[in-house]
Amino acid sequence: MGTLKTEPARTRTDLLAPPVAAALAQWPADAPVDVDAVLVAPIDADLADTAAFCAAYEVRLEESANCVVVAGKRDGVIRYAACLVLATTRADVNGMARRALDVRKASFAPMADAVELTGMEYGGITPIGLPLQWPILVDARVAATPYVVVGSGVRHSKIALPGPALAVLPNARVVEDLARPA
Repeated sequence: MGTLKTEPARTRTDLLAPPVAAALAQWPADAPVDVDAVLVAPIDADLADTAAFCAAYEVRLEESANCVVVAGKRDGVIRYAACLVLATTRADVNGMARRALDVRKASFAPMADAVELTGMEYGGITPIGLPLQWPILVDARVAATPYVVVGSGVRHSKIALPGPALAVLPNARVVEDLARPA
């Protein structure tokens, strides 16, 4: 994972947003991936955006994933989902994500809504600790990555974990072609 200095995330809750720390504390003992495989590393918050982060910490874009919050409305109710895609790709928001939400049109959720609803910082949103009713759509390429770096809920750290661990999060679903090459 490049030059990141990682350690077990559950021992460094100071590097995690509260919902992320809470989700790790409730990680099932019988999960296919042990909670200690979820690692965290401090980073410079000014380098949290993907391109700057990857360059500064020598993490390949193919090992870095972005979690984006999408929204759509049906019957007057806004539906949310998280899409997890590799940094080399872009989420197919109005294709696969829209169909998964079962809405006519989907778009990126407004930043203020995403931050308020997740309890995480913009630029650090991660699939770990999201609202339990939200579907988490994991691009198949992310789930197949041996170790992938994602946000930690805050901008001053990143989580590294096995890609298959993301596929077993509550409400997670692996989706073929959720993303298109960038």
